[in-house]
Amino acid sequence: MGDLTELRPDICVIGGGSGGLTVAAGAAQLGAKVVLVEAGEMGGDCLNYGCVPSKSLLAAAHAAALAKSAGRFGISFAAPTIDRVALARHIADVIAGIAPHDSVERFAGLGVTVIQERAVFVARDAVEAGDKRILAKRFVIATGSKPAIPPIAGLDQVPFLTNETIFEVTEPIDHLLVVGGGLIGVELAQAQARLGAKVTIVEMARLLPKDDPELVHHLRQALIIDGIRLCEGTSVVKVEKEARGVSVYLAQNDGATEVMAASHLLLAVGRRPATQDLGLDKAGIELTGASIKVDARLRTSNKNVFAIGDCIGGPAFTHVAGYHGGIVLRNILFRLPAKVNADIIPWVTFSDPELAYVGLSEMSARACYKDVRVEQLDFSANDRARSERRTDGLIKIVLRRNGQILGVGIVGPQAGDLLAPWCLAIARGLKLSAMAGLLLPYPTLSEISKRVAGNYYAPRLFSPGVRALVRGLLRLP
Repeated sequence: MGDLTELRPDICVIGGGSGGLTVAAGAAQLGAKVVLVEAGEMGGDCLNYGCVPSKSLLAAAHAAALAKSAGRFGISFAAPTIDRVALARHIADVIAGIAPHDSVERFAGLGVTVIQERAVFVARDAVEAGDKRILAKRFVIATGSKPAIPPIAGLDQVPFLTNETIFEVTEPIDHLLVVGGGLIGVELAQAQARLGAKVTIVEMARLLPKDDPELVHHLRQALIIDGIRLCEGTSVVKVEKEARGVSVYLAQNDGATEVMAASHLLLAVGRRPATQDLGLDKAGIELTGASIKVDARLRTSNKNVFAIGDCIGGPAFTHVAGYHGGIVLRNILFRLPAKVNADIIPWVTFSDPELAYVGLSEMSARACYKDVRVEQLDFSANDRARSERRTDGLIKIVLRRNGQILGVGIVGPQAGDLLAPWCLAIARGLKLSAMAGLLLPYPTLSEISKRVAGNYYAPRLFSPGVRALVRGLLRLP
């Protein structure tokens, strides 16, 4: 290799996913000199393998489900025909439509120098990428994550899918066995079931083990109605290649065993930070396991290097990486000691019904406070849900006696959208009374938020003391 060309930007961003693009675009538009290094596809996992293709697949599955369930309204359709080649083309078209926003051309137009090579730290203040040596004032690592591959015997001898490859499948899926009952596994399993595949989910613990069991119950029932077999408390012992797929050997926690045949195997056991081969040791950057260790300001052990998004562990969501990007921009460009507030981070499982959260769970809240209260309401209490025959859902508010909102969980139609005002309330420290006093249009699903808040105050409003006060006031001329 010949002499390296030296670049001396204000910021060098490593990784062209959601977090890295947020930093690069924001910094460039605010006048900083920025170099962005990305060896793979611009847009990262979200655009190419995650949020965009998965939600495009879910939209197709939803359309198929509507056709199948129209009978509840007195309408009937012929059974839908699934054209998987056209389905793959639909997903590719959606990605292609969004890609220009994340493209090299757009960022070059913003003044960002984009280097499409692999970045490696060679010193605390230097990165090499291709024939470039980058000596930046600050570095931001935003390398994301990759699908975790579990240590299953025989896995190296059988074909398997991950969230990075399942969207390319164009042949019919006879029986999809999903290893992992977390967010990714549930979303993809339900989509494929609605698109005509027989589906089994195998989960070592319980379905969505990190989520509120009371809310998960509603989703579990929906998956069963969709024909999905749930093998909870079950592990995959080994797999073997067969002429028409794979044999999967299962072991339940109670000791029972089973061998199951599947045409396709999907691994959805989580994500691992993409931190290998970055030369982090040369930069003095410490790891916790595979995750980059950061402080509340997202600084690594090398204070001139920040790390954001999936590569630091924690919630692996696109909006979290973008949020981290904003924190880093305030620290680097404005020298403000901005810190991450984990209490305001929302997350959604885009199943049907959706499952959405923000803030503390009931269990976490009770571990922190002594005066925790819970108020909840079924979707059957909402007129819009009744008119659409979507009454299987629940909203659950966790709060303190004084009305301070600690957390909210919703399972039901459009739960992710219904979470929006609660995200604002928790971020701004609003009391539950603010939600109870809202004027909302009728009939909408959003009214369920106002009603559950009003229910919390109803016992006080209609108490004997208040009734006595009203009677006294009515006697006045």
